Amino acid sequence: MSDYHINIFYSDDDAGYIADIPDLTHCSAFGNSPVEALEAVLCAKESWLAAARDNNKPIPPPEFKPAIYQVA
Repeated sequence: MSDYHINIFYSDDDAGYIADIPDLTHCSAFGNSPVEALEAVLCAKESWLAAARDNNKPIPPPEFKPAIYQVA
């Protein structure tokens, strides 16, 4: 089973770590460490999916692949 790709990066502007899920529009979270950001975005993912289900909105399949995994 595949799952959604998660990006985690440091933001100088926010002075902390941002985690986002590219396949789920606007699904992101903040943390003071990479682990905190990951834990927060996993909670955000569950909320995002629950809201989509509750509102009969489409749930996109996991498709995002970072450029390092793409074959030329």
